[in-house]
Parts: sequence; C-alpha cells; structure tokens
Amino acid sequence: MGAAHTAATSSLRADGVLRGKPVGADEALQLLDEQGIRHHDERFSPFVDSLEPEVLRGFYRDMALVRRFDVEATALQRQGELALWVPVVGQEAAQIGSGRAMNAADYAFPTYREHGVALTRGLDLASLLKLFRGVSNGGWDPRECNFHLYTLVLAAQVPHAVGYAMGIARDLVADPGTEPAAVVAYFGDGSSSEGDVHESMVFAASYNAPVVFFCQNNNWAISVPFEVQSKIPLVNRAGGYGIPGIRVDGNDVLAVHAATQWALDHARNGHGPVLIEASTYRVGAHTTADDPTKYRMLAEEELWKTRDPLQRLEKYLRAENLVDEAFFEQLKLDGDELAAHVRKETLALGGADIRQKFATVYAEAHPLVAEELAWFENYQASFTDAQSKQGGAA
Repeated sequence: MGAAHTAATSSLRADGVLRGKPVGADEALQLLDEQGIRHHDERFSPFVDSLEPEVLRGFYRDMALVRRFDVEATALQRQGELALWVPVVGQEAAQIGSGRAMNAADYAFPTYREHGVALTRGLDLASLLKLFRGVSNGGWDPRECNFHLYTLVLAAQVPHAVGYAMGIARDLVADPGTEPAAVVAYFGDGSSSEGDVHESMVFAASYNAPVVFFCQNNNWAISVPFEVQSKIPLVNRAGGYGIPGIRVDGNDVLAVHAATQWALDHARNGHGPVLIEASTYRVGAHTTADDPTKYRMLAEEELWKTRDPLQRLEKYLRAENLVDEAFFEQLKLDGDELAAHVRKETLALGGADIRQKFATVYAEAHPLVAEELAWFENYQASFTDAQSKQGGAA
C-alpha cells in the first residue's frame, strides 16, 4: 500500500514525463513482498501482470544460475586461480530484473559486479573471469552483446554511458529510421558520491540523453554505511536535475523489472534520463579481499537474508503452482554444469604473463616501468633462492 500511495502522489505530464514527488521517495516500490505475495501498483503493475509463467520461471532460473556461478568463482579465487573476485550474492534481483527489461539494441555500462546483467545480455560468464585471472584487460567483445567491459575505476563508466547515449540520440536525428535504443548506467551507492556521477547527470539532463541511471544501493560502500554518504534516499537527487526518479525494492525482481521497463520506454521515446535507486544488500564481502565482520554486525546480515530475492520469488512460484520439483532438480543440474564449464575454461586460460603486462602500460618504454619490473623480477627470484637454500640445507 505504501508504494502505491507514493506513486499516486506523482503526476504524468501529457508527454508521459513523470513530475512531482519521485516515485518511492519515502518507500520503495514493491510488487512482490518477502512472503511471496503480489501487490498491485496502478502505474507499474501493468508492466509485469502480463508476463507468462515461463518468463517468471526464467527470472528465477537466471538468479539461481548467477548465484551458482558466484559460488564457483569465489571458490576459484580461494584456490588461487583468480587474483580477486567480486561477489554478487543478494543483488541478483536488481540485476536480472533490470537486465531482462532491456532490448537487444539497448546498451549496458557495468561496474565490476554486474554478473547477472552479463547473463541477461548473453555473455558467456566464463569470459568475466579472464579479467580477474589477469590474462585480459576485458575478456569479451562488447559489440557482440551490447554489454561494455567491466570498469574497475569507481564511477568512470557513468560519463561514458552518457556520452554513448548522446550518440544514440544524434544517430536517431541523423537517421529517423534507426531503431530507438537506450543506455543503462550501473553504479553503486559508493559511486554516487563521486563527481563523475553528478557531472554525468547534468550532461544527461541538459542534452536529454536516453540513459537510465541504475543505482544498486547495497547499503555499504565497502566499509562506509550508506547513512554516512547521504541523509536522504538517493532517488531524491533526481529532482535536482529535473529528471524522474524511482526508488524500488531491489530484492523484488518484478518491481525492478517494471520500473526499469518504464524508465527505458521513457528514455527511448525521447523524454530523457531517469534515475532508479534499487534498495538491496550485499550479503557477503565487497570483494574476496574484504572482511565485512570488521565493520558490520552479523544481525544485519541475518535480517537481510530473510529478504532474499530467490526465496521470495520461489514462494510465489510455488504458491501459484508455476513450478514443480522437477524444475528445481533440473536447475541444480544446470547450475552444476555452468560451474563445471566456468572452472574448465578458467583453468584452460593458463597464467598471466606479468612481463607482458609491464610492456603494455605505455606504448613506448618508460624508465619507471622498467624500474618496477626489475624490482618485481628480483622479488620473484628471492623465492627461488629461498627454496634452493632450503633444499641445500635438507
């Protein structure tokens, strides 16, 4: 009821532009609650009410496969096969719901955690691990799936996304027969504190760029809690740029899908950018180099586990008799098959040639890089010398 009431306080202009109080400024739009019960929202429910059972099962399947992939990638890192891994557990609904709302012509600009979006864009998830194994600066051709390379520099992808969206708008003016498309710029609550995001929203609003700013607010910018970064919901910032804002329950795949579809339609139809704040939670560590027990309480994690996006959709599917045990049994087999594929492809990559990495920092030789390479070679040789001494002593 709260989400529906909040939505009603906004108004649509004749051209379809949302104005007034941002949708979900006080409460997040929710269409499927923690108990798996559907709720109606006059504005957004129509986007998901007509979804076929197969699509709903597909949402669950996508989320389950991404979670299984995440478990396998984490294991590979712990076993020394990856230098680092960025878990996504807890944020599957925000990624699958938004990713499945995109058309083939739309383009996604991810951070370094959008494994679920990668799945929805048709990317072989094994390709993601090339970057984290250190054998590639990217690992896939973005043109094949309209899914850009991962961005390790905080918020750097957001201005790139706006520039791409501005290009889409120019192409449409030059050739009205061009298929309308939009861009989704993914970023987290930590990135929202970066100037890159502010500048991007200024440009997007000024040039009416067809871009959806999708913030996965997982409550923690590594060890910094969200309330330290902002005293109000991030969605309220939309009003400062004169663009629509939607705050959505990021663990509700139906609400995320509906909100993103509305936002993409809005952008593609020439009405400009939209800001979506998906309220979700990072259940695990920021990366495998992080220890969240140092900065947050176990009780908080346990609370959010009760809001698990997979569990609530499973409850709904079972209550509506849209799945049976055979579905889950097959899904487990599919997940294990995906994990085996990812492991096989990762191990087949071999190791990174660290000297080649030093050689490609600059186009021409650089004395500082040469100095650092010499230090690394001496450091690496020290292990060989230590082993030789141990062997001699034995």
